[in-house]
Amino acid sequence: MSLPLSNFHQRPGHPDFQDLPWERTLIEWPDHCSRLEEVPRGLSRHPVVFVNYNGNLYAIKELPSGVAQKEYESLFQVEELRVPAVTPVGYAKTVTSSGEYSVLISSYLDHSLPYRMLFMQSSLNRYRDHLLDAMAGLLVQLHLAGIFWGDCSLSNTLFRRDAGTLQAYLVDAETAEIYPPRLVPTLRHHDLQIMEENVNGDLADLDASGLLPADFYHGEIGASIRQRYQNLWEEITREQLISPGEHFRIQERIRALNALGFSVKDIDLQTKNDGDKLRLRIFVTDRIFHRDQLLNLTGLEAEEMQARQMMNEIYEHKAILSQAHNRSTPLSVAAYHWLENIYKPVMARLQSLLDQYNTPAELYCQVLEHKWYMSERAKNDVGHQAAVDDYLQNIVGHKEGRAG
Repeated sequence: MSLPLSNFHQRPGHPDFQDLPWERTLIEWPDHCSRLEEVPRGLSRHPVVFVNYNGNLYAIKELPSGVAQKEYESLFQVEELRVPAVTPVGYAKTVTSSGEYSVLISSYLDHSLPYRMLFMQSSLNRYRDHLLDAMAGLLVQLHLAGIFWGDCSLSNTLFRRDAGTLQAYLVDAETAEIYPPRLVPTLRHHDLQIMEENVNGDLADLDASGLLPADFYHGEIGASIRQRYQNLWEEITREQLISPGEHFRIQERIRALNALGFSVKDIDLQTKNDGDKLRLRIFVTDRIFHRDQLLNLTGLEAEEMQARQMMNEIYEHKAILSQAHNRSTPLSVAAYHWLENIYKPVMARLQSLLDQYNTPAELYCQVLEHKWYMSERAKNDVGHQAAVDDYLQNIVGHKEGRAG
């Protein structure tokens, strides 16, 4: 007799999942599994459930036999290439009364939003425009890493709030193929065609369900994402001609790419045939430059735009400390002083606001934005604690009052 679970492969540091009812198909689990949780979710062509192990959530997806291993390996490669995606945990073969299947296990992406939530909750309306930039940015990151998605859609993407914008994460990699070091133009074009068709279809479904605003025209959204993709792709891959005495242009270009969040992997500087100009090509790796910088300096994890805002504040704090002490303050010293004397005291007062949609970094950036508006009105820096007081009273208090 075949075991209900076999060929099981998983990464260390996770539960063994042996207590789950593997002899049944996932659609039967609600009546036979006490670990199931309901979470915000998008549409899926395959059955998906979420299980809770000591407060850690895992997504389990049921697939045709043998498919789960391929998707696991694709997600593992995507992770190694440092592209935003869900984290694969394991895969297995299952034998149920309905036949043989394979299952993929991945970590649930905490604080994430499926695209439907962005249209179903009026409080999230302001993020809808950022969704287009997030989708374009994710496709650029995938193609720079040589990844052909093959099924880009809103349904296959999750979003996290990132300092007033959104960061997109790849969820479904069944059709993904990897061709390093960079995807060729024909495959990029094909991926964009698939994206346009799928995105317009996703939004047409929402429209048919009455979930889109009356004045929201969804027919051009896919084309808008493509245009944003093209603009970003051209900016980060363009060649630049510089004069031999203009080497400062190299650092200028690097800083511009860093401002977009991209880390620089290599620089190619070649003399043109006439010798009067140099051809500058810069190769980027990933779009988590500020995330890495903040993590290395403070140990804090954040999305890219959140990390950029916090790093800007750390640089500002460095300048203030240097002026106060009449000597240059190392960035590492300024980061530690900021962490202990500014970030931690602010977050201590915001702990009660943390939930499935708000990360510490996102809450802190909301207070930073509020502090900026208050300081603009007051024509001077009001300080973090005054900003927290006003945020809790007038922003959070106002929202809670409306909810009540």
